Amino acid sequence: MASDAFDAMKHQMTEGAGFIAALDQSGGSTPKALGQYGVTEDMYNGDAEMFGEIHAMRTRIITAPDFTKQKVLGAILFERTMRGDIDGKPVPTVLWEDRGIVPFLKIDKGLEDEANGVQMMKPIPGLEDTLKDAAGLGIFGTKERSVIHEANSDGIAAVVAQQFEVGRTVLSCGLVPILEPEVNIHSGTKAEAEAMLKDEIAKHLDTLDAGQEVMLKLSIPTEVGLYDTLAEHPRVIRVVALSGGYSTDEACERLSKQPTMIASFSRALAEGLSKQQSDEAFNAALGSNIDKIYQASI
Repeated sequence: MASDAFDAMKHQMTEGAGFIAALDQSGGSTPKALGQYGVTEDMYNGDAEMFGEIHAMRTRIITAPDFTKQKVLGAILFERTMRGDIDGKPVPTVLWEDRGIVPFLKIDKGLEDEANGVQMMKPIPGLEDTLKDAAGLGIFGTKERSVIHEANSDGIAAVVAQQFEVGRTVLSCGLVPILEPEVNIHSGTKAEAEAMLKDEIAKHLDTLDAGQEVMLKLSIPTEVGLYDTLAEHPRVIRVVALSGGYSTDEACERLSKQPTMIASFSRALAEGLSKQQSDEAFNAALGSNIDKIYQASI
């Protein structure tokens, strides 16, 4: 990617008003995402048709009238989507050149079984080759998810260490990592886990060199303003919030109380959308979701 394009994307992610759309449901979560969109499993045969349906859904979202940089700063893509096209043009190019939206790539390959109250990321084979391809396609950054289920200090330390280890590989390839150690919103020790997580992240941020900057994607914390000091850290471009299973309205209500976090919602963004809707109804429903999430983010 040309340095001027990278600089423009970084400026938008640092200073822009709006949120990041998460369009990155992968193999395991695709049937559920399609089901919410009114496409049941008896409506497609095999993975090729399934991924065709999800690509059509994402294309409909990306090309909708309200899906522009006025409210949507960035979009996180599944690898198949990154390598796909819309009307013959690569999806990352459509996002940045046509919509003014910064493209990101989901790079994790799912979660290990729970141990020490957390789920680590599975190994990511061929990561550096994927990152080189992503850079060539105009991708600005990446996203990697692990999950914390309880306030276990050893587990949380391991999750954060793995997040930063992968993040350093991303940085070495010239991209900006979004580190996503999600805290399960249903955890009985959510607030305690978040306090531990904040301290672990802060320790690792202090080990980054000048010029190594990351983003953080975190569950909306129980304590208002908990992550403000992370957002202000010189190695952090932005702290974004995941919806974590909250409804759009509840996620937005909770986020609106957090002064330094913006949204990066997936399910909440697509709430109420259906393949069976007319374009007018679809665009109205999506536009309403975009506006709610935008207002909560600013």
